[in-house]
Amino acid sequence: MSDYRLIALDMDGTLLTSDKRVSPRTVDALRAAAEAGTVVALSTGRTTSELMDYRSELEGVVGYASLVSGGVVRNMTTGETLHAQSIDFDVARAVVAQGLSENAMVQILTPEYSVMTHADVERMPELGQGIYQQLARQWGYLVDDIAEFLDTHPNDACKVNLHHVDRASCERTHSALEALPVQLAAGESASIEVTPRGVTKAHGLELLCDHLGLSLAQTLVVGDGDNDLEAFEVAGFAVAMGNATPEAMDRADAVVADNDHDGIAEAVNRWIL
Repeated sequence: MSDYRLIALDMDGTLLTSDKRVSPRTVDALRAAAEAGTVVALSTGRTTSELMDYRSELEGVVGYASLVSGGVVRNMTTGETLHAQSIDFDVARAVVAQGLSENAMVQILTPEYSVMTHADVERMPELGQGIYQQLARQWGYLVDDIAEFLDTHPNDACKVNLHHVDRASCERTHSALEALPVQLAAGESASIEVTPRGVTKAHGLELLCDHLGLSLAQTLVVGDGDNDLEAFEVAGFAVAMGNATPEAMDRADAVVADNDHDGIAEAVNRWIL
């Protein structure tokens, strides 16, 4: 066994293949790590309901999760929410208003649900989010008016994703939001992920380590995107997938195979078992 007592895994582009599945080889490797005493945790921008398709693969393997990019920490065995931090209501209203002004698809993530409008779900393919459309239809909390949802749930928005029609629109939103007390991260396509200032995947990892009595030096983080960079910086060892962004590869301690060729299984076998 290695000195790493916790392995934290991004999901999209890392744990999940391009067609949003978890390969049997990856599941077997993670189960072996868990049985050997390593804590297997998720470190993802998703929220609880967006994990439902993977219950059979992850049950008994994944013990904890840092969700909504560090805003929620959850015990996956008991279902207990250990930590949840929402965006200030007035700030969240400004974020949502900016997204709507750019005709972006606004997605509000609560500790439990991904909230979107019925109309936005239908236009997900044109916004580069088509692969998530079935997930939204099956597990999303769908409403008619996203601003009205926020008004009636003022303390529930732990994260807001803004999916834009093009890169220029995305850049305008980024510029407009920079003055707010929020954390901005680039998402897939022309998307921006918005969390409270200071809330990143590194923040979630720190909270999880505090809960488990582990040091950050005992963690191994695997990811593929720029929203994994803060976690890469604080982890004991950072691994980028072969499909990772150039910056993620540059900032990682090592690079493994891509998400369609069991890069996580490679990482587990090289540095955990």
